[in-house]
Amino acid sequence: MATVDARITPDGTLAMPARDIPLPATVSDQAHAFLANPRLPFPEFPALDNTEAWRKIVASRDKAFLDLGGERVARGMARAEKRVIAGADVYVAEPGGAARPGKLCLSFHGGALLFYGGPLTAFDAARSADQTGCLAWSVDYAMPPDAPYPAGLDQAVAVYAEALKTHAASDIVVNGISAGGNIAAAMVLKARDAGLPLPAAVILRTPELDLTESGDSFATHMGIDNVLPNSLDTFNRLYAGGADLADPYLSPLFGDFTKGYCRTWLQAGTRDLFLSNCARMHRALLKAGVEAELHVWEAMPHAGFGGTSPEDKEMDEAIANFTNRLWP
Repeated sequence: MATVDARITPDGTLAMPARDIPLPATVSDQAHAFLANPRLPFPEFPALDNTEAWRKIVASRDKAFLDLGGERVARGMARAEKRVIAGADVYVAEPGGAARPGKLCLSFHGGALLFYGGPLTAFDAARSADQTGCLAWSVDYAMPPDAPYPAGLDQAVAVYAEALKTHAASDIVVNGISAGGNIAAAMVLKARDAGLPLPAAVILRTPELDLTESGDSFATHMGIDNVLPNSLDTFNRLYAGGADLADPYLSPLFGDFTKGYCRTWLQAGTRDLFLSNCARMHRALLKAGVEAELHVWEAMPHAGFGGTSPEDKEMDEAIANFTNRLWP
């Protein structure tokens, strides 16, 4: 059995020697191929107030997502219809398979609180509809560089309030992946504080719940997660627009859940930079007496293995099973 010559420094830091991390034998061939992808380099970041430079970065990253997703993303985008709801652009999609009449999935796309908005929101609508079996509204929430916090979160709450005019809160599930998990979790907190009824549940896939990046996995998984190999601190500060990153509406992990919160489904992977976000959120919810469940996939980095692996399909099935239990 191999051993590692690790040591503890006087301040308690665990000092590890350089080592190779092989592809695990415990995941699918598709997962192997995804884990073998090279890390995508971040560009050199401009000053936070250089709006034009940030617009170019957003446009470049959005194009790369569309090119990488290819036909799969294009098919999903073609299924959604753009509407304006509560003043926000919202992409609406029906599920491709069995549907749940009268049930609504209010969804928020990922993208580091900066990317994958606009027409790309339509892909999130289609994917969320298929995962939950519900009519999906995916909100193209306002983002930097033109609209930092709290613009996007305020739009999320406004669209939720509008949804309550036609749906009972118990017929709504809120969904968010990555940065969208931040918006989804914070929206539930802010809606609660505004006196709105809580939705039936919130689904948080590898959510960005702590913009201060204080969890253990932000150190242990740095460079290991091939989707998020580096800190997102610059993006977080751009989104916050000078507000305190530890505010619960920015980092919902730090919310007071004893005041009430809805049933929560959390997902992460053992190579996920955001694994600590999920582990800590799960414990905080349970401590407050909130029903919560945590699902962790072997060797999975942030946001899955590209969407088509057996593990990704198993995740879709787990979400479908959760919604089945919400509405038997």
